[in-house]
This record gives sequence, structure tokens and C-alpha cells, in this order.
Amino acid sequence: MNNSSTPALPSFWRRIPLAFGAFFSTLSDAEYAARIVRLADAPLTPTPAAAPVAAAPAPTPAPAPAPAPAPAPAPAPAPLRDTAPDAALQLLTLFQREARLIDFTQENLSAYSDADIGAAARVVHEGCSKVLREHFTIEAVRSEAEGSRIVLEEGFDAGAVRLTGNVVGKAPFRGALSHRGWRASSVRLPKLADAHDASVLAPAEVEL
Repeated sequence: MNNSSTPALPSFWRRIPLAFGAFFSTLSDAEYAARIVRLADAPLTPTPAAAPVAAAPAPTPAPAPAPAPAPAPAPAPAPLRDTAPDAALQLLTLFQREARLIDFTQENLSAYSDADIGAAARVVHEGCSKVLREHFTIEAVRSEAEGSRIVLEEGFDAGAVRLTGNVVGKAPFRGALSHRGWRASSVRLPKLADAHDASVLAPAEVEL
């Protein structure tokens, strides 16, 4: 179907009667003849060109998928402090001098009776207690009596209180105090001379 507004051109056989009719009408009708003259003198109107068909717009590319978020960096490990070994060596020296602790732990006890071991353990216990009393102030971490029920609120010091048993969920935790813990509130180790070799825990003895 032609939807254009331009009228269809008449065929050859249709133009024959039109030509004869126009010929006789021009001879007999002055006004008709004038219209023919005006039509002949009018400039030809060019047939309007068909409007160009607009090109189909290029398909819009699909947006690129958003990049996956980078994983959060792992927390940096807590820095570790270097500890001077001299203090630990000095403490071993004190335990050996007052309680013969190193002698006791280095001895093969399988050849001794339980009574002999018990007597030696009493000497070690008394000597170690003396060292701790003289060079440290030791206090309990928790003031409650062992066996009492306590509540650990959120933010409790995990370095001072260790959870045991069925540890599930998060604070607050409720449980029984099985051990009060210990902390050293002060340390009083003797000073060492610069030339002192702290690695010698007990000098060898030579009897003359």
C-alpha cells in the first residue's frame, strides 16, 4: 500500500481524452485557457525527496561489572618486645643459691625414695619462697575467693583472665573462679656489675 500524498500519474490512455477535453475547453473557455497558461508558466515543483531513514542507534554497551571490593588487609601482628636474658638468668641464680632448684631439677630422682624426694622438695619450696618474698611483691589477679561465681563484662582483660571450659559466644561471661591468678606488682632484683657473666648460674666448686 502506497501511503504517499502524491497523486498517481494518469496512464497514456487516460491522457488521450484529457488532452482532447483540454484542447476544446481552451478554445471555448477563456478562463480555462488562462489557468492552462498559468500552469504552463509556473515553475515545476520538484518532487520532495524521501526523508533519509535514520540509522538505528548503536546499541549501548552494557556497563562493565563493578570490580569486587578488595579484601580488607589482615591486621598487622602485634609487635614483639625483645627481653633481655640477664634478668631471667639472675632469677635462676637466686633460685639455685637459695633453694638448689637447678640441682633438684637436674637430678635423676628414680634412685631416691618418696621420703627422700619429699625432704628435698621441702628445702626447694622454702628456698623458692624466700626468693619470691625478697625480690617480688606478688598479688592475686582476682580478689574473689576461689569457687565463687563472677561475671566478666565486655572488654575484660584477656591477658589477666583466661577462659576455660565451654567458651561460646561473647561477653558477658559467667562462670566459677577456679584460680585467682598472680601478678607481680613490683620487682627488686639486685643490680649486676658490667663485667658479671649472668650466664654462670652457679659456679663450679673445687675443694682443696
